[in-house]
Amino acid sequence: MTLVLDTTSTHLPFDIARIRRDFPILKREVAPGVPLVYLDNAATSQRPVQVIASITRYYRDHNANIHRGVHTLSVESTDMYEGERAKIAQFINAPDAREIIFTRNTTESINLVAHAWGRKFLQAGDEVVLSEIEHHSNIVPWQMLRDERGIVLRFIPMLPDGTLDLDEARRLIGPKTKLLSVTAMSNALGSIVPLTDLIAMAKAEGATVLVDGAQSVPHMAVDVQALGIDFLAFSGHKMLGPNGIGVLWGRLDLLDAMDPFMGGGDMILTVTLDRSTWADVPAKFEAGTPDISGAIGLGVAVDYLAALGMDAIRKHEIEITDYALRRLADVPGLSIFGRPNAQERGGVISFELEGIHPHDVGQVLDTHGVAIRTGHHCAQPVMAALNVPATARASFYLYNTTEEVDALVDALEQTNAFFGTGR
Repeated sequence: MTLVLDTTSTHLPFDIARIRRDFPILKREVAPGVPLVYLDNAATSQRPVQVIASITRYYRDHNANIHRGVHTLSVESTDMYEGERAKIAQFINAPDAREIIFTRNTTESINLVAHAWGRKFLQAGDEVVLSEIEHHSNIVPWQMLRDERGIVLRFIPMLPDGTLDLDEARRLIGPKTKLLSVTAMSNALGSIVPLTDLIAMAKAEGATVLVDGAQSVPHMAVDVQALGIDFLAFSGHKMLGPNGIGVLWGRLDLLDAMDPFMGGGDMILTVTLDRSTWADVPAKFEAGTPDISGAIGLGVAVDYLAALGMDAIRKHEIEITDYALRRLADVPGLSIFGRPNAQERGGVISFELEGIHPHDVGQVLDTHGVAIRTGHHCAQPVMAALNVPATARASFYLYNTTEEVDALVDALEQTNAFFGTGR
């Protein structure tokens, strides 16, 4: 088992028509008579009216800075902000709300670990194990630290089907491994990583484990205690929340031992002209005025996901992905990257149309209202391993339907016709 699913809670019925009514943008047309079919959820998700309303309500009724004021608005804003921290801790089963650090996004969360933990605890020659399927956000910060500190980076290879080579992982993870930093799910291919196996390997060597949960936390239940990891990074905008708000969860003892990531207001205990001392976690890592409305919106997004149930969301996405894999297999000239089994992947399908550049595919699909992503998906090593410059990527979420998959397939067939490929 890769991620831990809660199947015991009672949730709302998974009524796709009711769910779609909560997302105003799904009603729009991208051109007269051309309805939007939004299939770019791995990049960013849409927001329900509940999230949009919570942000508006905050600015209309409560707007003030937090922690510093004793007036009513400041106290209300502080209570709301800290309440969302506790809610998010519960969502991932963190043992202490103080372990939730608000950041801008997954990228900042990983950079925080690289700077605040890596600079303090990694020395020249220490090894950090990553994988070839990582987003650039989980490669570049460690390359920067390598160039600064002389650490050694090792990469678990990607197999031709988009999964990781576990035999090679066992060889790479050893006594010199100080950190395993790995995604839970590939944003480029949808490959679900066997976290349980990799975490066990790393922990057997006494290594710290960071999981990039940008593509997993929005789509399947994640229990940080059951997984036995040390850090988890994820973004609000991929899980129905606002842009500009992310989360780093870390074990409290590690966060306490780390130095601050940034200096400034609210992260200090005392300041003199000679020296400063730091506030306790989490304030130590939240310098300056935070994205208060973003945290509130993310908390409401978590409420929405929890009400549906992450097990139900995962089930729906498996059904949509399975349907899409079967329908796309009938499109002439279309090749799918990654495993063909929907149970073994997330709701992400990368593909190519023979003889047509992915960017051209994306542009033609847009004229039919179908929004997908094309390019290297911030995963250039994956593209290099696949020996392609880019792919087209359709990615699904809780509000997508089989009818939208049909619209995608129809648009792809018309793309073939548009380019006169003779199919």
